[in-house]
Amino acid sequence: MKNMLVIGLGRFGQQLAKSFMELGCDVMAIDSDEKIVNGISWPITRLQIGDCTDELVLKQIGVSNFDCCFVCMGQHFQTALEISSLLKENGAKRVVAKTDNERHAKLLIKIGADEIVFPERDMAKRTAVKFNAGNIFEYFELTPEYSVFEIKTPTAWLGKTVIALNIRAKYGINIIAAKKKGRFVPITSGDFTFTADEHLLVAGEKKNIIKISERG
Repeated sequence: MKNMLVIGLGRFGQQLAKSFMELGCDVMAIDSDEKIVNGISWPITRLQIGDCTDELVLKQIGVSNFDCCFVCMGQHFQTALEISSLLKENGAKRVVAKTDNERHAKLLIKIGADEIVFPERDMAKRTAVKFNAGNIFEYFELTPEYSVFEIKTPTAWLGKTVIALNIRAKYGINIIAAKKKGRFVPITSGDFTFTADEHLLVAGEKKNIIKISERG
């Protein structure tokens, strides 16, 4: 079980803490706003009111005991900067800071954050890609060029096998799994035959997969 510290309980911080709880993590969430903390009604391992710009608060928490510390204060850059620095100074193993400003991200990395997340930017990109082509259901970006997509099986592939279509050579993508009735089943054989009652999990260059999905 991983131990996670979430500092800042705005919309993103609360959703992050809740998601970690659903994954079975041990979560401590802290915010300086008493009203926000008292308003949380869903179960959480530990919930605390505290100002994490106060080094004594971080020492009392024991930040070195957490696998990862998340600074979720994108709207308060100076505070996020100060907390990220103090976390590292007090032995935090890994510090992840939230922002949607590239310039702020560079400064956060310099001051102590190990990694930056851009939730609004990333969600906007995901939404744009998903709705650009009507047959994309979900996607996960590995690099700016390469991604994993869940797509509708192209009509031209129905009734044919992976080998017969020569998919990797012809389309430049890899078929990972088929999704039937909400469950992914790995495709390990070139004899797999495509049907209309499934979605496909595919990996490759984003432009290639989008081109395929647009054909329907």
